[in-house]
Amino acid sequence: MTLKYNENTFEVTIDKLNDRGVGMTSIRRENKRGKVKKEKITIPYTLPGEEVKATLLPPYKKKIARLDEIKEAHPDRIDPACPHFGRCGGCTWQHWPYESQLNQKTSMVKNYIEEKGFNPDLVKDTIPAESEWNYRNKMEFTFAPDGSLGLHELFNYRQIIPLETCLIASQPIVDVTLEIANWVKRHRISGYDKEKHEGVMRHVLVRHSRSTDEMLVAIFATESAPEKVKELIATIEEKFPNVKGLLWIKNTNLADSVHADEEELLLGRDYIFDTLAGFRYRLWWDTFFQTNPVQAERLVELAIEMAEPKADEKMIDLFCGVGTFSLPFAKHVKELAGIEIVDTSIQSARRNAKDNDIDNTLFYTSDARRGLAKVVESFGIPNLFLLDPPRSGAGGKVMRRIGRAQPDRVVYVSCNPKSFAEDIKELAQFGYRLEQVQPVDLFPQTYHVELVALMSRVEE
Repeated sequence: MTLKYNENTFEVTIDKLNDRGVGMTSIRRENKRGKVKKEKITIPYTLPGEEVKATLLPPYKKKIARLDEIKEAHPDRIDPACPHFGRCGGCTWQHWPYESQLNQKTSMVKNYIEEKGFNPDLVKDTIPAESEWNYRNKMEFTFAPDGSLGLHELFNYRQIIPLETCLIASQPIVDVTLEIANWVKRHRISGYDKEKHEGVMRHVLVRHSRSTDEMLVAIFATESAPEKVKELIATIEEKFPNVKGLLWIKNTNLADSVHADEEELLLGRDYIFDTLAGFRYRLWWDTFFQTNPVQAERLVELAIEMAEPKADEKMIDLFCGVGTFSLPFAKHVKELAGIEIVDTSIQSARRNAKDNDIDNTLFYTSDARRGLAKVVESFGIPNLFLLDPPRSGAGGKVMRRIGRAQPDRVVYVSCNPKSFAEDIKELAQFGYRLEQVQPVDLFPQTYHVELVALMSRVEE
């Protein structure tokens, strides 16, 4: 079947899932000049092998289509639990049983490392989450121009889906968020319009500690807190005594991101306490911390098991953040140096080490690529290297610096198997062998998968 230039609705079979876990297919379509071209099309909320009816959405250059009808469903397809599924971008796999999600994540990791020349048999089955639902300890919600509060529509950051529930967030997060949304609606406070750059309310960020039950709430707006916020403060004090911090943050930045020009503490303190792997951490609104604490503890356990740290060894923790891996590892090694570009995170890591009576750590605020050589020069060549980079990965230059430092073992914690495979390819040329890869599911109902891997130096 070939679509005419002005035709947008078609029937097709889904070929595969792309890097974001979304259904992909191809269609033949005429262009303005009548020439037929093959186009790759993305159709969200579909599964491989399904026969579907879909309609291309403008702007057509993005090649994204809306699922109109499932002609023949995948045998594993199930009904989604959330009423927002199919529009909300928070989850994309609720139409798939959890076991199928886990199998797909294992296959994804295997495919990525096999593409780079590594043995896929080194990849173990993905470790499932303790719970498929209500696992997130942090959420960010966005206001629409009409003042409604919710999450972005999939592939459309201009559209906000008003929140009724969120099945991947902890229930206390949902409850306090709805309270804020009702207060905004009741007082008819405008939301921020990202196109016109006008309006007041922008975002709500909520943290919830599973270990202490403390909550931190940050409200972002283009103006300072109004007098009527006193009503909201009183309501939160009465209904949510576990909210230990309530912040009003002025953000006039044109970019659609959480940002602070000014911070006003409306209630309590500006941080909460949480624990991970037996260590206590202070968390501010902008602190990076694993959003699934139960599975994050498993990541730490796996990293220690693979690394086999020894009491006479030196270790470097690159992209150390607030010390999530640094503190547990510090108990097993002689000395540990942590490197992180965000200075507030380094200050937190130092404070967290002090709070936990750890005195064998050094933390450096530095860019990973430029700072690594200086740290190695002053700290010494480590026996053990751990890195937990952002989704973009560490990059070739950083990996080559690690390779030239020649540590005995490298433990790589990754939130993106594709960039992980690209990074470890760089290490292989320095005499490192991939020993094992263990995927861990921190984000059920989504395509995201984390992993812990060990590489050992086998050549001088």
